[in-house]
Amino acid sequence: MDRMLKAARSSGSLNLSNRSLREVPDEVYQILDAVREDEKWWEAAEMQKLILAHNNIEVLKEDVKNLSMLSVLNISHNRLSHLPAAIGDLPMLKSLDVSFNSILCIPEEIGSATALVKLDYSNNLLKDLPNSLGSCLDLSELKASNNSITRLPEDLVNCSKLMKLDMEGNKLAAIPENLLSSWTILSELNASKNLLTSIPESIGTLSRLIRLDFHQNRISSIPSSIMGCCSLKEFYMGNNMLSSLPAEIGALSLLGTLDLHSNQLKEYPVEACKLRLSVLDLSNNALSGLPPQIGTMTTLRKLLLTGNPLRTLRSSLVSGPTPTLLKYLRTRLPDAEGPESATSPMKEDQIAIATREALSSKELSLGGLALTAIPSAVWESGEILKVDLSRNSIQEIPNELSLCTSLESLNGKLSDECIDYLKVGMLISITFEQCCMDSISQADASVLDTHWVLILTNNKIKEWPGAVIQSLSNLSCLKLNNNLLQQIPSDGFRDLSKLKILDLSGNAASFKEHPPLSSLQQLQELYLRRMQLHEVPLDIMSLEQLRILDLGQNSLQTIPEGLLETSLQALRLDGNPLRSIRRAILDRGTKVVLKYLKDKIPEQ
Repeated sequence: MDRMLKAARSSGSLNLSNRSLREVPDEVYQILDAVREDEKWWEAAEMQKLILAHNNIEVLKEDVKNLSMLSVLNISHNRLSHLPAAIGDLPMLKSLDVSFNSILCIPEEIGSATALVKLDYSNNLLKDLPNSLGSCLDLSELKASNNSITRLPEDLVNCSKLMKLDMEGNKLAAIPENLLSSWTILSELNASKNLLTSIPESIGTLSRLIRLDFHQNRISSIPSSIMGCCSLKEFYMGNNMLSSLPAEIGALSLLGTLDLHSNQLKEYPVEACKLRLSVLDLSNNALSGLPPQIGTMTTLRKLLLTGNPLRTLRSSLVSGPTPTLLKYLRTRLPDAEGPESATSPMKEDQIAIATREALSSKELSLGGLALTAIPSAVWESGEILKVDLSRNSIQEIPNELSLCTSLESLNGKLSDECIDYLKVGMLISITFEQCCMDSISQADASVLDTHWVLILTNNKIKEWPGAVIQSLSNLSCLKLNNNLLQQIPSDGFRDLSKLKILDLSGNAASFKEHPPLSSLQQLQELYLRRMQLHEVPLDIMSLEQLRILDLGQNSLQTIPEGLLETSLQALRLDGNPLRSIRRAILDRGTKVVLKYLKDKIPEQ
């Protein structure tokens, strides 16, 4: 103990957790009075951090006031039944954790610790919180879960910096309207497992709320003001008494998880099909059917429906994979609302709403609408800086995107394979992923060391995007691998003088007649895998900057001698029926292969 106290006088921090202590040693309260002769008392540091967690301490003495510079006090997981009034004599205290004790009440003096930022009373025996907490104006995080608290003190209205409130597992019957409206920067609210019967209308003032948990209460309705929670990503309402949902819930454009299990819902509103959810739990409700528009919620990874009296869906669909169910529901859509329709009436409404919102935010959000074409709103919406077209089925990028001179970011990420970056006007970033594009007129770009990158991997592009390439004079990376490219024009590479990376792998039809490569004098990496090549294009030897050449999985039987005189650092030849190189040589890497071939030159 002496050694630890000496170290604490040097560092200002003392950790006595997990030591089976029954009481706090007196030396801790008088730590600076116990300076030994071999210590320099003038160099001793005031105690700033004291950890006493996971012991058997029953009393925290009033002497704690001696630690006037204490900023962190953790005495959780002990056997405290009360806190001393002296807790209010710690003017520098910012974090207090007394969770997992048997505390019956918190002294009003806590309000004198006005520097408090984090306060954790969880898992005690509290019946109320002191009004004086309202004096802790810097309070940002308040946890009081798993107690028996029946009300929130009115003075908490003064805690305008509150960001996280956890009241799970108490006996709250209501949350005052004025409290919610005063916590304007609240990001997390957990009031689950209480006795709440309603959600305050003022919930809509919480525009920064990200996570909202009201599960296991007695709530019968969600107010329409919920649409004001525009940052909400997780909403938990399971185990309540909901019989319907407000149409306004469809305005929560960032919502990813919606838990509505074990309620009394008889229908799921069509308006809520606008949501871009990943998880939707509707299990154990009173649903007899589903709107087919749920099938357009292509972002859904998990849709839970068990425990409903569904009459229009086979049990195998209900309990089967979510994508299969969504696909089935899409077949039930009216023709005007099917995924083949780029802008159905419902989608037009959603686009109109998003366009109005973009007037102030400068961000146009059109993700997850099952669009097959980019709507004109993108280039007709004025000074838009960012457009989100993710999770759609867009097949073609129109030339009109060049009108978006103020656009900085266009996100069209649809799944896992990336199509990164194309400059359009002031565009910094466009992302499309496996969007089944069969042609491109203006696509994707980003500035990487003042160069641009165009990646169109894994699509269905047939025609060489010459017009786009011609407009990208600084293009440094072009990836068109795994498409359906037809023959590349003889002048296809003419405008790519600054290109450093070219990947055409998997486009065998594009190289039947080898287009000239000699204009690619800055090329450093060339990928021509699975191109059905029977011979190495001879003009590759003229590419003096070439460092990586991938000719794997072709039909090459020989390697030209001139290739060995280049500056290649990596040569990949796997999967070719080469007669002059044994497999054991190939497996040993580029240096061994090149040395082997060079050694063979005199014999040839």
